[in-house]
Amino acid sequence: MKILLAVDGSSYTKKMLAYLAAHPEFLVDATSITAFTVQPALPPRARAALGKTQADAFHAEEAAKVLDPVIRFLKRKGFNKPAAGWKVGQAGETIAKFAETGKFDLIIMGSHGNSALRNLVMGSVATKVLANCKVPVLLVR
Repeated sequence: MKILLAVDGSSYTKKMLAYLAAHPEFLVDATSITAFTVQPALPPRARAALGKTQADAFHAEEAAKVLDPVIRFLKRKGFNKPAAGWKVGQAGETIAKFAETGKFDLIIMGSHGNSALRNLVMGSVATKVLANCKVPVLLVR
């Protein structure tokens, strides 16, 4: 089973990792696990002022801050070859596209569990992943 862990470094990611620690069958049954994060794009003026090289370095640095602890967690749990990836864009749509193009069997992500009304007004990454993806999603609240 190919598992995609959608992570953002928040307390919801930590809850999802705690869930995985309590349910090691997800790690045992996995043939591959990829931790994936999406970085929001810099405003055009900021990107122009920094230049492509500096902007790309900034995004890579921010992604590493999110991904490195997750990779360390997976290795501590005995999964020795976790992969990591990141992209810049809108989180929900980017996660869904990455999951489908990567032919993942399952997406696992943390969610804050907003009410349906709040999701309608504000939206949420989890809602957008569910709306844009055919890959099964396990949401941990």
